[in-house]
Amino acid sequence: MTRDMTTGSPMARMLAFCAPLLVGNLFQQFYNLADSILVGRILGVRSFAAVGATGALSFLILGFALGICSGFSIPIAQSFGAGDMETVRSRAGQTVWLGVIFTALITGITFFWTDEILRLTRTPEEIFDDAYRYIFIVFMGTGFTILYNLASSVLRALGDSRSPLYFLIGAVTVNVFLDLLFMKVLGMGVEGAAYATVLSQAASGIACLLYIYKKVPVLRLDLNSLRPSLRRMGYIASVGVPMGLQFSITAVGSIILQSAVNGLGADAVAAVSAGAKVHNIVAAPLETCGVAMATYCGQNLGAGKVNRIRQGMRSMTVVSFLYCGFAFLVNYFGCTSIAQLFLSSGETAILDDVRRYLVAMSCFYPELAIIFLFRNGLQGMGFSRQAMLAGLAELVARVLVAFGFVGRLGFRAVCFANPTAWVFADAILLVLYRYEIRKMDSSPEYLLRLMRGSAAAPLKRAAAK
Repeated sequence: MTRDMTTGSPMARMLAFCAPLLVGNLFQQFYNLADSILVGRILGVRSFAAVGATGALSFLILGFALGICSGFSIPIAQSFGAGDMETVRSRAGQTVWLGVIFTALITGITFFWTDEILRLTRTPEEIFDDAYRYIFIVFMGTGFTILYNLASSVLRALGDSRSPLYFLIGAVTVNVFLDLLFMKVLGMGVEGAAYATVLSQAASGIACLLYIYKKVPVLRLDLNSLRPSLRRMGYIASVGVPMGLQFSITAVGSIILQSAVNGLGADAVAAVSAGAKVHNIVAAPLETCGVAMATYCGQNLGAGKVNRIRQGMRSMTVVSFLYCGFAFLVNYFGCTSIAQLFLSSGETAILDDVRRYLVAMSCFYPELAIIFLFRNGLQGMGFSRQAMLAGLAELVARVLVAFGFVGRLGFRAVCFANPTAWVFADAILLVLYRYEIRKMDSSPEYLLRLMRGSAAAPLKRAAAK
């Protein structure tokens, strides 16, 4: 079901779009958590730490894949907002080729360099072998990750946030079943968790693709749409690749920070890993608002409705800030209970560090909300390269904390590393958003040039009139 977000109440449209998206995000978190919960419960804390130690590296590689998939869908959202279905199909066809190209690149790189990157990040020797076996298998399944995220991103670009949810729920169910089968019944260790992740991702991606072919006529591609065009692929890549690099730049900072955490020992790695899992669950609604903002801004940029973009940003900022208060209370009172999904209640010292880590971060959730909203909003309007500056700011902040403070202050510095990065990024994003919105308001020619990149036929007809 497609949804036009260029008309009606901005808040009502986005909240309706967010509802299934939020459920899907939570299920995605559970999809990621299933391995960690079952690994921790079935295989023990050291295996849990091994899987957790790959988190930053996974974010570097798979985060790039997720970023490019989201970015490739933005020109499609803009064309849909402009009412140009011919360009929607054409751009969807080019994303197929781009998905194949980047699958080959990512799989090839990780095949040869996973071992070296894990050693570079000082993964503790006692968990190194398990960490390598887990993440290598996951990386070899990158193609299925790209398949699902590309298909679901294109559906969301057309305003359909509900259909990808159904396939994701099925994938989570399959993942849990396979985790239990591979680890508990067949005794495959962390490799079983990795195979379960890859196979369930493949199931959701194939199901989503079949749904698009049967139920979404506007995305039913013909040979003309699938004919490769370097010019069209180049334009889509110019939007998508900076978004992927945004994820990777942020991940580089996380890897450097993870390296500093690894130097504090396996218990610190386990605490940060568990804390990150809880944070991902609690902060999921904030991320969801950001994803909705990207689609909303993309469609409204295509329709030339700048004031509507401004209204939507104000509305979702209020909603996000209200949620931040609730999220703080959840972390303050309930984070250790949630963390016991992964850790035994007897690991009291680790659980205490988890609570310190999460309470410190949740004090800065409004800053995180600004990142999600304004970065995704800018990317939705096509300013992916400008938004990369915020990622560079996050990188600088995490490097400063990792090299300047973790060695002297230990775990206390780790607790404030992410909040410091969020503050640095906000300083960039707020200035960029204000500048671009004012420029579109004051210069109709500039707005028309941006719209011209969103669609071809409608603007040519408008120019002729």
